[in-house]
Amino acid sequence: MELFEYFLSNYGYLAIILILLGGIVGLPIPDEVLLTFIGFYIYKGKLTFLLSFLSASIGAIGGISLSYYLGVRLGFPFLLKYGPKIKITYKRITFVQEKFQKYGPILLFIGFFIPGIRQVTGYVAGISRYNFKRFALYSYSGALLWVIIFLILGHELGYRWYIIKEYLIKYSLYGVILLCIFLIGFWWYLKWKKPKY
Repeated sequence: MELFEYFLSNYGYLAIILILLGGIVGLPIPDEVLLTFIGFYIYKGKLTFLLSFLSASIGAIGGISLSYYLGVRLGFPFLLKYGPKIKITYKRITFVQEKFQKYGPILLFIGFFIPGIRQVTGYVAGISRYNFKRFALYSYSGALLWVIIFLILGHELGYRWYIIKEYLIKYSLYGVILLCIFLIGFWWYLKWKKPKY
């Protein structure tokens, strides 16, 4: 956290944008911890809520947009060339693309709340050539909600902001498992739902 504190103290809101952008693109940055820490800085009066919210939102939205762009520009040809070496076949790629077309909105919206998922959804959306307007609607909405929740948590927790880190480490695996169960249940429901005439 000393590194985050250094960047926030020296570069302020610009640091928030750049660090979150990097975290969403895939750099190993604990984004929720950073957002909670920013909330703590708001609590201390070192940052304002509005500018912190705007900066964090720009970083999150910019990061997922960049991921989408990279997925569009590099994704499919790159996967076709290097995917078979790690057992990612053309058949699997097209299967994922089809599922993303059906369940993409859910993944894009709640993906921000699950570490590891938010770094992937933009790329998958780009590779799948998911409609950009729909991508923006769901992913940007999820980003704004994610940012505001963790900023408020950091502000409300005050000097106890660091407990978020402990809970994230402890419960992030449970979050991934719950998401998988939810998606499988939702898929099963859609698959077996019979139209009523």
